[in-house]
Amino acid sequence: MLEVYGHGGDVETASLRYGIAPNGFTDFSANINPLGPPPGLLDRLKEALPGIIRYPDPGHRMLTTLLAQRNEVQEASIVTGNGAAENMALALLAISPKIVGIVEPCFSEYATLSRQMGAKVRSVFGTEERAFKAEPKDIERLIADSDLVFIGQPNNPNGVQYGLDELRFFADAGERYKTYVVLDEAFIDFIPASERQSLLPELERYKYVILIRSMTKFYAIPGLRLGYAIASPPLAAEMIDKQVSWSVNLLALIAGEHCLAAGEEYEAKTIALVTQQRGFLQEGLNRLGCMTWPGEANFLLVRLPLGWTAAGMQKALGLRGILVRSCAMYPGLGDRDIRIAVKNSEDNRKLLLEMGHVLGGTVL
Repeated sequence: MLEVYGHGGDVETASLRYGIAPNGFTDFSANINPLGPPPGLLDRLKEALPGIIRYPDPGHRMLTTLLAQRNEVQEASIVTGNGAAENMALALLAISPKIVGIVEPCFSEYATLSRQMGAKVRSVFGTEERAFKAEPKDIERLIADSDLVFIGQPNNPNGVQYGLDELRFFADAGERYKTYVVLDEAFIDFIPASERQSLLPELERYKYVILIRSMTKFYAIPGLRLGYAIASPPLAAEMIDKQVSWSVNLLALIAGEHCLAAGEEYEAKTIALVTQQRGFLQEGLNRLGCMTWPGEANFLLVRLPLGWTAAGMQKALGLRGILVRSCAMYPGLGDRDIRIAVKNSEDNRKLLLEMGHVLGGTVL
C-alpha cells in the first residue's frame, strides 16, 4: 500500500518503492485539474517571490473579498484556510463536538481530524445500489445522534452528489437537532453549474450548515494549499478565532487572487475536459472488465475484475510509472476497489493501455 500517510499523491513513497524519480510518475492517485494551473499563474508567482521577506496579510482581506463576491455572500461568512482540511479542523475546533458523524465510505480526514480533536466517531454506510450514498433516513438518525456530521458533496471516493431535496432534509434535521452539518464541496467546481447540488443560494436559512470548498484541486495548486469555508457570520468568526496566525502563506494568497480572475474560459475548458474524459475512462475500464460507479467529479471509483486486488494493481502499475489510489482501507469498500483521477486524453489512454497489458485485455 502506498498510502502510508492516508492519502494519494505520495510520489515520494512511490519513488522509494518502485525506483522511479518522483517526477517520473503519471499520477492518477491525486484528483487535480488535468489542465494544470490557470494561464499566467507561474509567472505571477515568480513576480511575487521578492515579497516573501514580508508576512502575508493575516486577515486574507483581498482574497476574502474576491471569494465573497464570487459566491455572493457577505465577507463575514468567508473563512480562508490552508486547504479544505484546515477549514474542517477549524470547524471542529470552533464547535468542539463530542460525537462526530460520518457517512462511509468518505474522505479519511473526517474521522482522523475528529479523533485528533478528542471526538468519538459514528458512521452510517452507503450501499452499492445507491452508488455508495447512504439512505437519507440513516443520515437523519446520524444527525440526531451527533454534534457535527460530515457529508461529502460530491463524495470522495465515489464522486456522487445528494439531491437538493436531500440536502435540505439534512440541513433541516441539523436545525431541528442543533447539530452542525458540514457539507464538503471540495470537488463541486468540476461539475457543470447547472448540475451542482448546493445549499449555497439558501445558506442564510441555516445556522448549522457549513460549506467547505477547495481551490487546491480545481486550480491545480496542491503544493500551495488553499481552501475556504462559508458559514453564518457568527460561526465563521468562531472558526477564524481558532485559526493559527499566518496559516495561509503569501504565495497561496496571491495564487488564489490570480485563480479567481482566471475567467470563465479556463473553468469551462476544465469542466468540458473532465466530463468528456470521465466518460472515455469509464467506457475503457468497463471494456477491461472493471466496474465503475456514475461519479460526477474528476475521479472514478473502480472495482477490479475477480482475481485482482487494489494492492496488486497498484504495484503492477507503479512499476510501469503509473499511480492509482487504493481504496481497500475505506470502510464500506473492498480489497478490489481503487480510485482513478480523470486526466487528459494522452494520460488516460496511457492508463488504459497499461491496465490492458496488466489485465491481459485490450481496450484501444
